[in-house]
Amino acid sequence: RDPDGHGAVRISDHAQEALGDVVFVELAEVGNVFEATQQAGVVESVKAASDIYSPIAGEVIAVNDVLSGEPELLNSDPYGAWIFKLKPSNAADLEKLLDAAGYKAAIGE
Repeated sequence: RDPDGHGAVRISDHAQEALGDVVFVELAEVGNVFEATQQAGVVESVKAASDIYSPIAGEVIAVNDVLSGEPELLNSDPYGAWIFKLKPSNAADLEKLLDAAGYKAAIGE
């Protein structure tokens, strides 16, 4: 969750470790509208391709174009390298999003 009231979608450190070296990121387009849990992109690594799902319903307001040329940033800085940002359809849905500490607690790290 960003201070501006938008949600930034990232992968976790746990996910990037499981994926291995990320070699490609298929980014959503600004203006796309997704429902919660709808596929919103793909991350490809040397091991596998994994879908990226929108955690909440909303409109894509920004994408991290840097990842097109440097997908490995998802490995080196998973919590800093956001993939896309959402303007939530329902602002209360932002409360469902976890930050890095919340995610680690949820998976028992």
